[in-house]
Amino acid sequence: MPNQNNSNNQQNQDKKYKDYVEQISPKPPYIKNYIMAFIVGGIICMIGQGINDSYMNFAGLDKQTAATCTSITLIFIGALLTGLGVYDLIGKRAGAGSIIPITGFANSIVSPAMEFKREGYVLGVGANLFKIAGPVLVYGIGSSILFGLVYYIVQIIFK
Repeated sequence: MPNQNNSNNQQNQDKKYKDYVEQISPKPPYIKNYIMAFIVGGIICMIGQGINDSYMNFAGLDKQTAATCTSITLIFIGALLTGLGVYDLIGKRAGAGSIIPITGFANSIVSPAMEFKREGYVLGVGANLFKIAGPVLVYGIGSSILFGLVYYIVQIIFK
């Protein structure tokens, strides 16, 4: 019986503490965060569209090639801004607006690499390069293979 009383007392104290923490914790400004994410994400997309249009109109690239070059350019810009410390400042204000576009992917690869550079290029940069982006790549590639197989089987069955 004494163990059950101690357990109940501990649970009551835990609940009181959680309630207290919830009561005094500042509430995040959700609406402001949504608006900033929308604006910054939109600006990143507008820049990407401008780069894409420039490749098509001034460099004479076809739509597919221009889209590929635009992705490469945005990844480079995201990596460069991360290296200069600017992308982190954007991310603090924009939240998901800076993470979701392809520039956020570049940031997720470059940030851990920069953080562990002092440990050397092999054990630092090489070992930690895909620490954040690795699971995204694994599940993205895995799901694309799965959906590709399902699509292939459906094409065979309904032909």
